Amino acid sequence: MAKKKNITPLFIISAYMNSILEHGEQPKNVYAFAKNNNFDEAKFYEFYSSFEVLEENIFSTFGTNTLQVLSNSEEFETFDARNKLLSFYYTFFEQLTANRSYVVYSLTVDKKPLQSLKLLKELKHVFTAFIESLDLKTLDLNQERLERIQHKAINETAWIQFILTLKFWLDDTSSSFDKTDQYIEKSVNASFDLIDNTPLKSIVDFGKFIFKEKLDIRS
Repeated sequence: MAKKKNITPLFIISAYMNSILEHGEQPKNVYAFAKNNNFDEAKFYEFYSSFEVLEENIFSTFGTNTLQVLSNSEEFETFDARNKLLSFYYTFFEQLTANRSYVVYSLTVDKKPLQSLKLLKELKHVFTAFIESLDLKTLDLNQERLERIQHKAINETAWIQFILTLKFWLDDTSSSFDKTDQYIEKSVNASFDLIDNTPLKSIVDFGKFIFKEKLDIRS
């Protein structure tokens, strides 16, 4: 059978995700995966050194695709930082929802939490770069070292918030994942209100939402 000539990272990603969904497990090895998808094993190694690296790239691709969609919107450039972050979240989780079966499998099957987080290593770089591009308001500390620490703290806090949102989405059983949309709106508004030192209404609102959802889950 003739080998495919135009093998791209996108082709490999699509073939790998389809293989996972069809067989419910990772391919036995790269040779078998390449043979089943009609391309040379060497082509795989032009882009990825292992399935694990490929899996990390799949999640970072969700992030870069999100940024590409947003960059194509003229309206997005007029948004303030809060609405840019909301747009990122909504667009990113639309992509995850479109690929939910793979994402849930990848992050939950026979994996401990730390192993799942490793798959998001490349995505974290994409997300952090986006957060830095928002140029979020920080305190003027008049000391470079302290300001670097402050920016790092904001980046790490934003990443933790992102991971918590992902966990909420994984557990969400609501129609069209409406509760995840509510979670995104309330958590982002709460975080920006903390940064802006504005009244705590949205923070309290977010706290009530989480409290209610936890009670619903336990009941």
